[in-house]
Amino acid sequence: MSTEPVARIHRDLPLQVTAVVIENAQPVVDGGRFSAKAIAGDPLSVSADVFTHGHDIVRAVARTRHSGARRWSTAPMHSDGNDRFSGTVIPQTEGPFEIEISGCVDELATWARDARRRVEARRPDPFEAEVGARLLGEAAAALASSGASEAAARVDELAALAKAAVTTKLLNAIAKAGGALALRAMPAVGTVAYRMKAVADRPRAAFSTWYELFPRSASSDPRRPGTLIDVIARLDYVAGLGFDVLYLPPVHPIGTTARKGKGNKTTAHAGDVGSPWAIGSAAGGHTAIAPELGTLEDFDALVGEAAARGLEIALDLAFQCSPDHPWVSEHPEWFGHRPDGSIECAENPPKRYEDIYPIDFSTPDREALWRALADVVFFWTKHGVRIFRVDNPHTKPFAFWEWLIGEVKREIPEVLFLSEAFTRPKVMHRLAKLGFDQSYTYFTWRNSKWELEEYFRELTSTPGVAYFRPNVWPNTPDILAESLQHGGRPSFITRLVLAAGLCANYGIYGPLFELCWDEPAAPFSEEYRHSEKYEVHHHDLADKSSIAAVITRVNAARRAYPALQRDTGLHFHHVDNDQILCWSKRSGAGDCVIGVVNLDPKWAQSGFVHLDAGAIGLDPGVDFAVNDALNGERYSWVAGENFLKLDPKSMPAHLLAIEATA
Repeated sequence: MSTEPVARIHRDLPLQVTAVVIENAQPVVDGGRFSAKAIAGDPLSVSADVFTHGHDIVRAVARTRHSGARRWSTAPMHSDGNDRFSGTVIPQTEGPFEIEISGCVDELATWARDARRRVEARRPDPFEAEVGARLLGEAAAALASSGASEAAARVDELAALAKAAVTTKLLNAIAKAGGALALRAMPAVGTVAYRMKAVADRPRAAFSTWYELFPRSASSDPRRPGTLIDVIARLDYVAGLGFDVLYLPPVHPIGTTARKGKGNKTTAHAGDVGSPWAIGSAAGGHTAIAPELGTLEDFDALVGEAAARGLEIALDLAFQCSPDHPWVSEHPEWFGHRPDGSIECAENPPKRYEDIYPIDFSTPDREALWRALADVVFFWTKHGVRIFRVDNPHTKPFAFWEWLIGEVKREIPEVLFLSEAFTRPKVMHRLAKLGFDQSYTYFTWRNSKWELEEYFRELTSTPGVAYFRPNVWPNTPDILAESLQHGGRPSFITRLVLAAGLCANYGIYGPLFELCWDEPAAPFSEEYRHSEKYEVHHHDLADKSSIAAVITRVNAARRAYPALQRDTGLHFHHVDNDQILCWSKRSGAGDCVIGVVNLDPKWAQSGFVHLDAGAIGLDPGVDFAVNDALNGERYSWVAGENFLKLDPKSMPAHLLAIEATA
């Protein structure tokens, strides 16, 4: 009979025994490959499974520190049962930060629990008082070293009592002190830690209200196209509607070679203005202003005037060039070439875009190209731009965006990037993980009740909620959704209330949205007839069909109620009519908004809304009052079953704020 050598047994023993295990920590994105997202000043939920062998009591805390800082801020975590602990941390400044969840065995709490059991069973331990006094003394020393001198003195008093006898009164006093004895200073030895990385953005990343317009269509004079100065004159209108971000399509010079004509025709005629996304001409490229729009000084004035009205200018970032862009002649190696040596135009078969040359991001001169593109972003940040809507980022390498966004945010953390990627879900999510602060969504194509409920549950649940911030748009210059083509004014109001009430970030393409433009270029097309992408419009903002007043009331409600300013707290309520959708958003006591819409733009619909009382923060059966942001009316509701009728001929929706109750 043989035995293992003693030396081998010793060699295979672990160097130290770890008492605590930490698993399934959140928020973690792809095992820590990417940063979770937070908002500076907002609580961020953290959680983990924290446990040990046997029956000892485990404690956990969450620590945070911003990159480069030495000191950690500590927050307690509480047990949710089944070894799950949760808590909140609050990043104080913008930029990357670390989260550390630490766990240890709480010897004092374990002793106190077991001592109480022995006292109640009248089976004392002869060493109970000695052990308790020692543990309380260690806790007092830890409190004193952390600067909590008053707490340390109180615990010293408990230690003195423990030396005399372990009584129910003493144990009650220890329980009253609670976890502070252990959490004020977690022990350095034997503590297990799990570290995660996150990044904090400014509040506008989480809550923003966008308005898009074409500067060349901003003129109040029908005899001429608009300019940046005309956009300045439009600022009071946009701010009055309640928007805080004014997004401009590209404002750069437009190429003339292969310029698109009206209606996206391949041949342009005299006077055709071309697509703003065909960037670059003899007048300059991505750092120039189209001469017909004005000057760089005009742009600076626009940024300043917008800021004075509480608006930020968001600029389109379209990394592509017209054949006339200076880069084409200066850096032909930055573009893909065909076998005959000519430069490839953009193509999405069967569509061809002869007026656009895509950039070759894998060029042998990659470093110079990528630096030049980063310089474009930094150029506009020097002119006050802090928000970029990025055109088609999914057609560029992931590595480029991770590098570019990292470079920019390292210098200017407050810069925000919106990803315009209507593409496959995994690609959209990868872009968000790489650093895009907000992302366009499929909202435009979600119309039925079950589609909307399913999609917004997806948008507001894990794992995507840790990094993917949706920004929903009922329409864009590229998309006249089918839902808007046949329902008239009621459809526009319904889609507005859905977008603004379900999502903290939303936008509209105006003035076409508020003027309820609904004519497609052709049947089954999502293109607008007379698209502004290829021609100049002149809009009558005073048109009686405008829903501007409704937009103003909706945006006022978004500013008034914090529940509408985040994507948390969303709950759908049952309605016994599939044409009526009801939801609530709640941020805390006294702040809950209920949205109800009739999805049928033609006919009145009625039904019973069965409110989940817990989701709105009330007891079942309680009567409460609501104020409708859409019409100013006040109604009485009950935390239970409510009958309602919505007629699209008058108003197809409610946006109801619950009145605070005593």
